[in-house]
Amino acid sequence: MPLYIHALACAFGLGSWVSINGLWVELPLIVNVLPEGWDLPSYLTVIIQLANFGPLLVTLAHKFCPGRLRENLVIYAVLSIGVVACVLLAVFWKKTTILLGQPHSTAFFILTFFLALVDCTSSVTFLPFMMQLPAKYITTYFIGEGLSGLVPGLVALAQGVGMSKCVNVSLVSDNFTESEPPTFIVETQYLPPNFSTEIFFSFLAIMTAISLGAFLMLDRLPRTFELSTENLVPDSDAVATVCSGLEGPVDHNAKTNSQEEEEKKQIRVLLPKPLHSDCQLAFIYFMVVWVNGATNGLLPSVQTFSCMPYGNLAYHLSAALSAVANPVACIIAMFFPKRSLVFLGILCLLGSAFGGYNMAMAAMSPCPLLQHTPLGDAIIVLSWVFFTGLLSYVKVMVGVILRDRSHSALVWCGAAVQTGSLLGSFIMFPLVNIYHLFQSGDVCNTKCPL
Repeated sequence: MPLYIHALACAFGLGSWVSINGLWVELPLIVNVLPEGWDLPSYLTVIIQLANFGPLLVTLAHKFCPGRLRENLVIYAVLSIGVVACVLLAVFWKKTTILLGQPHSTAFFILTFFLALVDCTSSVTFLPFMMQLPAKYITTYFIGEGLSGLVPGLVALAQGVGMSKCVNVSLVSDNFTESEPPTFIVETQYLPPNFSTEIFFSFLAIMTAISLGAFLMLDRLPRTFELSTENLVPDSDAVATVCSGLEGPVDHNAKTNSQEEEEKKQIRVLLPKPLHSDCQLAFIYFMVVWVNGATNGLLPSVQTFSCMPYGNLAYHLSAALSAVANPVACIIAMFFPKRSLVFLGILCLLGSAFGGYNMAMAAMSPCPLLQHTPLGDAIIVLSWVFFTGLLSYVKVMVGVILRDRSHSALVWCGAAVQTGSLLGSFIMFPLVNIYHLFQSGDVCNTKCPL
């Protein structure tokens, strides 16, 4: 039974972010087809954050109508929406309409909004639902959540998205004569993927359906589990004291002052103590906001600008391997959990340093450091992998810490996740699309100073 529930918890977590993660790893192919081009990631980050009204409604319902919201019905609804949206995306993702004189990917944006609604709402519904199971299944759920990035990444690697080559193409002039030599230009030609984007989006629909089926079985399990109270009693001697009090009747008239004081001490020990001070709790939620703002808003908006100047292969590997880094970090957190806030703060700082390098390379686009060198390609790929992996470990451990605190702590953790993501994307959108601080280029034709 435990292995069976572990498998269901993992499959359930798979549906948390599989759709949006799938969109990100497919971007190296999509940006070459849709009219928004390199600016497409910044549009996506804003659209994804607009879907935060879903978790906002859930959070407000918990606040003003405590105990009345049936989370299982919300989860059924959002996962069903996710399956339908993925199927429609496979059919209509290339459809464009003219808005303000420019072609825009309207169908793609609308369906992305519904997929984001599913994934954003999962932050404040999936984890609280997992509170019904013992604590050991939380880590398994996080592994499934990590697989929601790994599985689409592996499929994208098999698909070979966005591969290109530079070829010489002769330029034929209308006034061409036999005495004139032909003119050649270098042109970027994109290699066809091993299978189409439509098939990839159909695969995302299957993954979401698997998550829905796993939740259906989890929701029908007999409610024999109790909420975990681990770490609420800090000393095993307290339990022994309580048990020894059951061995025989107590003569209340024979109590001395020392016995009364001892009983008061026992009561104080049995009462749950706050796991963290207010300052520590504020630091935990700050990490939640910052880590998710960086991983879901700030850096994804400029991934094309930081990676594409190094070539489509570097962009492809960065998108896919950084998605792989997420579940690897979850597995490491499962076997080597470290709850020290100092340690998590150091990891957060290191991950932010790698994110700073990625942002700096995006700002230098289309001529970043070590361009057209194997070392530059390797550094940008590894920087994205370590950025995602380190901050993913922090996310998992913060979730475990808050899970042990209370149900409401997890709900507010989900709200903090979406707050950070919202701030990050709204900061980057005007910088990318209005002020154009990040410049695109053609890897085959851009001339950079040595």
